[in-house]
Amino acid sequence: MLNRSFIFSKFALGTLLSATLVLGACSEEETTALSSEPVIHGDEPGAPETFELSNGMQVVVIPDRRAPVVTHMVWYRVGAADEPEGMSGVAHFLEHLMFKGTDTIPPGELSKIVARNGGQDNAFTSSDFTAYFQRVAIDRLPLVMEMEADRMSNLVLTDAEVMPERDVVLEERSMRVDNNPRSLLSEKINQALFPVHPYGTPVIGWEREIAALSTENAVAFYDRYYTPNNAILIVAGDITAAELRPFAEKYYGSIDRRADTPPRVRETSEGLDGPLRVEHADQRVRQATVQRQYRVPSYRNAPGLDSEAMDVLATLLGGSATSRLYRNLVVGTRVAANAGSWYSGTALDDATLGIYAIPAPGHSIADVEAALDAEIAAFIEEGVSQEDVDRAVNLLLAEAIYARDDQQDMARIYGVALTTGGTVQDVLDWPDNLRKVTPDDVMAAAKKYLDLSRSVTGILKPAGDI
Repeated sequence: MLNRSFIFSKFALGTLLSATLVLGACSEEETTALSSEPVIHGDEPGAPETFELSNGMQVVVIPDRRAPVVTHMVWYRVGAADEPEGMSGVAHFLEHLMFKGTDTIPPGELSKIVARNGGQDNAFTSSDFTAYFQRVAIDRLPLVMEMEADRMSNLVLTDAEVMPERDVVLEERSMRVDNNPRSLLSEKINQALFPVHPYGTPVIGWEREIAALSTENAVAFYDRYYTPNNAILIVAGDITAAELRPFAEKYYGSIDRRADTPPRVRETSEGLDGPLRVEHADQRVRQATVQRQYRVPSYRNAPGLDSEAMDVLATLLGGSATSRLYRNLVVGTRVAANAGSWYSGTALDDATLGIYAIPAPGHSIADVEAALDAEIAAFIEEGVSQEDVDRAVNLLLAEAIYARDDQQDMARIYGVALTTGGTVQDVLDWPDNLRKVTPDDVMAAAKKYLDLSRSVTGILKPAGDI
């Protein structure tokens, strides 16, 4: 499963709700004494707890006693942007191959074993990380930890397994990208936004390069990056760090660390000589769309509170049915059938700030694009009030509170942050930092980052439209 990016602010939050349920039963042989105390980040129930294994594997535990279940995730600090030149798609390809088996687990059996034990599993790849997860009852946690640790160190790949899976990935690209006009437009926009940086390469890879991937390519990538010192174990659910540590030591602590992974240094020096424009016309398109993306800093590299200010900015512009773009273009002038904006701020390198609108019946692409330009200009001219900012901040914080009701969301929050240069403390500090954003911060961000010279406008339209 592919994932371009997560929006840090939509999910970041301080702590979980109070724990109320008791720990589910584990077998006696798995309950050994804790060897050292973990670090507890915060003094409220459900605060994340962290420790590190001797082989360098980082562990985060998010206690949640509301149900006797756990979400178990292993994250690797490697994604599509870390691939060798000419091997686009190998990170996602390896994600597929991780289900092909080990010396003790036959190909395809891992997911079947999880399902037979009442659980769910999956995996996803982005530009910056790759992650694998299982959601199971607490008493099945040792089972999935054993299997996940096994494939971290004992994956078996042969041409007989690898080559057919390469065909599966090629078919996936055909279905999800080549036969999807919106995906094709997204590829064009990303290429224009990141002409040199690897974010301009699709996570799934280019067809010609996927077709050339070999067993040797996959094994080399696995050996280089799938090592405990490049991995993060995150467990959210009915367990504490003290209870988890014996399992982590037994299953993951025994895996030898390989050589340190190379520094994650990507080409970032190129400038964006905008405004740029890309179009995709396709007979399968029934409804045109205007989309503009700005290349902006991420939470990792933005100065001061610029990222938090961009989250508030995107929310005020188009983050809800009461936002400026929706209120004026959809409800007011009715030039658009839908309109909105977003800030995808979680990335190891630069991020994107975007706006979009779909023309309403009787209105053209040119009408909508002109309306978007007018609204941005008016927003910058008029400014925002403290009341506006407070409303946006409260909306963002409410979304974060809702996210903490989902174990998997909680595990993903920390996984994304830790694989893109953030820390547990960054996640915990986000609500307070968001509350510090002022109207001046928002307007400074708008004037600085809603700059056409750093933008790409993408037009999706039916074939034959002018």
